[in-house]
Amino acid sequence: MKRREFLKSAGIGLAASTAVAAPAIAQSMPEIKWRLTASWPKSLDTLYGACETFSKFVGEATDNKFQIQVFAAGEIVPGLQVLDAVQNGTVELGYTYMGYYIGKNPAVIFDASLPFGLTPRMHNAWMMYGDGRKLMDEVYDGFGVVAMPSGQTGGQMFGWFRKELKTPKDFEGLKMRTAGFGGKVMAKLGAIPQQIAGGDIYPALERGTIDACEWVGPYDDEKLGFAKVAKYYYTPGVMELEAMNVVMVSKKSWAALSPRYQAALRYASSFAMQEMLASYDAKNAEAIARLVASGTQLSVLPEEVIKALRVALESVLDEEANQSEQFKKILANWRQFRANQHRWFSIADTRAENAVYRTDAR
Repeated sequence: MKRREFLKSAGIGLAASTAVAAPAIAQSMPEIKWRLTASWPKSLDTLYGACETFSKFVGEATDNKFQIQVFAAGEIVPGLQVLDAVQNGTVELGYTYMGYYIGKNPAVIFDASLPFGLTPRMHNAWMMYGDGRKLMDEVYDGFGVVAMPSGQTGGQMFGWFRKELKTPKDFEGLKMRTAGFGGKVMAKLGAIPQQIAGGDIYPALERGTIDACEWVGPYDDEKLGFAKVAKYYYTPGVMELEAMNVVMVSKKSWAALSPRYQAALRYASSFAMQEMLASYDAKNAEAIARLVASGTQLSVLPEEVIKALRVALESVLDEEANQSEQFKKILANWRQFRANQHRWFSIADTRAENAVYRTDAR
């Protein structure tokens, strides 16, 4: 669905229910020019491209009265400082993954990705029909920002490794680039997590500064060249069944916008998220075939390793809950929702998909 079709099908929601003529509406809309800084370089066209989609959509929805100029990581601020740039007013908008900021408040991870957590559909259900949106808005209030879900990578791979993983002991002393709670979980098994921006991962892996890495999936990983310096590519991606990105704006700037412009930002965010997920699903399927054909060894995590990671996750979550009432409150809600979703999806989608895939292989 194209942006203009999406606007039409949504009833554009921006003209409210008035009978005012379109030209009169356009004339009454003030001209606004904002800047958006992203956490990713332009070379990662699916992640960065979502920022451009968002910007174009807002322009089209407002007859170009609301213009947003997009800047890649490093052009205004480094990729891991997007939240700070919005908070201090350096830019009006930021586009980022909240797992980068768990040092500020670990609870933001619930709006990003958690190991052994929710799929994109499950996460969307929690946000829209569970308590997810309300609980996360309370977290963002503490940062003084309004955040909107604006990107979704879908399920990811476990990562690239120079050496095979055979037992949980293979994590001991392993230096691995990973973001979010993945690092906390692997640290329980003795790994040394490293948070490195996307564009800096390859040279670190090439020089041996790190021993392993994870990013998103085959399409981006192929672009970043990981297959050239690491042989083993592991699945399943139990650490990130999904990864949500957000567009954020300071509460002060948000309050200054008219309801029409606020709606434009929300619709743009929704479309950008839908488009990114579709793009990754299409591109990853082709990229994994190319990687395997070129020599990448697609490897499966041993069951012993998966179980050790799960035990480590629940321990990390309990520890965080003991340190923060807010985290504890969200965790209890999220765990209950996860249990219900996992039970239902294991009955429906997972069994049906596995049955279909088995017949594909014949």
